[in-house]
Amino acid sequence: MTPFAILAPGQILFGRGEAAKAPALIRSFGARVLVVHGADARRADWLHLPDAEVQRLPCAGEPTLPMLEAALAQTRGFAPDVVVGLGGGAVLDMAKALAALIPAPGGPMDHLEVVGRGLPLVARPLPFVALPTTAGTGAEATKNAVIGLPDHGRKVSLRDDRMLARLAIVDPALTDHCPRGVTLASGLDALAQVIEPYVSNRATPFTDALTRPAIAQGLAALTCLMRGEDAAARDAMAWVSLSGGMALANGGLGAVHGLAGPIGGVSPAAHGAVCGALLGPVLALNRARATGPAAARLDEVCHLIAAALGGAEAPATLARWASEAGLPGLTAQGLAPADHAQVAESARTASSMKGNPVALSPADLMQILAMAA
Repeated sequence: MTPFAILAPGQILFGRGEAAKAPALIRSFGARVLVVHGADARRADWLHLPDAEVQRLPCAGEPTLPMLEAALAQTRGFAPDVVVGLGGGAVLDMAKALAALIPAPGGPMDHLEVVGRGLPLVARPLPFVALPTTAGTGAEATKNAVIGLPDHGRKVSLRDDRMLARLAIVDPALTDHCPRGVTLASGLDALAQVIEPYVSNRATPFTDALTRPAIAQGLAALTCLMRGEDAAARDAMAWVSLSGGMALANGGLGAVHGLAGPIGGVSPAAHGAVCGALLGPVLALNRARATGPAAARLDEVCHLIAAALGGAEAPATLARWASEAGLPGLTAQGLAPADHAQVAESARTASSMKGNPVALSPADLMQILAMAA
């Protein structure tokens, strides 16, 4: 067996009601607490930390470099002992980036990949506690924070093994009654993040153990939630999302996320919705190009999709189901066809593309974008 490593949060609590343990556990990291939350501050009001000095910071959307720099200016003087992210993937990414950069002597561009200097962090990140309120990105279990750079038309990562959460509390009750559109987009992202590591050329026995069972589980849960609110399906999607986060941190991703990053840099589209639109077309082209063990894994994934959704042509069935459930195509999400060539070229060098099971040419990537439009 080929050797492999396992990276995971220091501690994971999973299950309904586990969020009630958050105040005492957060307080164990120190008395000064930075809480990063979403645009609606009221959704964080339940997190009472009466014996701590708390600074609260809203993150209204997917973090960009200007947002991160402004947040650093607001929070470095507070000198928190611990950073808490309470929200969706964007909030967790902002909190994770702040935990890494508040102690750092330089600025974000010293450490961002691709467009920055990509230097390793010198100072140890602050403890980061993740409390996800959506089931999609798995950011509670990853070692990177994705930051948009509008001036460069890219999304890139700040990455370090020490950025993993010291504590991740995944309480599916925090995702209950999430809006339908958010549930669909984030759920498709979660599915992409168990499918891509399973077919990745970097898959390991550990990532296989997480992803293979989660594919069918996620498909069943998401189709259930599109019919109506269901606590058991919320529980399942929270587990699929966590599994995907741990899998991608250890086994990589593929062309869905390789394309999603550049798309996010040139359009206002939400990450989960982009991944949802790309998943079917990427599966279709990978399946057409793959041979050997990669083809067998892709066939297996397509069989699971067909069993859950019906239809013989599983990638096409998935794309059609997502559209009928309300997911818009990439053009409707704001990606202009004139930008396809730029996106395809940028995707070729994206870190996620290294895990794709087959090598895809710029023409292949353009074909995927056209199919997802």
